[in-house]
Amino acid sequence: MGGPNLEIFKFGLYLFVPVFALLHFGDPQWYHDNVLPYKERLFPRVDETNRRLLSDQEAIRNELARIKAEKLARRMQREKEALEQVPSAQPSQRWFKLWW
Repeated sequence: MGGPNLEIFKFGLYLFVPVFALLHFGDPQWYHDNVLPYKERLFPRVDETNRRLLSDQEAIRNELARIKAEKLARRMQREKEALEQVPSAQPSQRWFKLWW
C-alpha cells in the first residue's frame, strides 16, 4: 500500500488539524473580532426583549385578539392601497394583484 511514510504523514495531519483549529478559533481576540459582532446582529439586546410572559389564560386570549386585530388592520390597509393603485384593472386580474 502506501508504506510507513504515508502513515506518518496521516498521523501528523490527524494530530495537526485539531490542534491548529483549537489554537486558531480558541484565541480570545479572534472571538472578540468575529463572533461578538455577529452575535449582536443575530440576537436582540436584553433591553429589547419581552421578559413579561403571560401566565393566565385570559391575558393570553386578549393578547392573541390584539395581535389578530393588528394583522387584520394591516391586511385591510394593504388591500385598500392595492385597490387604489390599480383602479383600471379588470376584475379577473385584480384578484391576482391582491393575492400576489
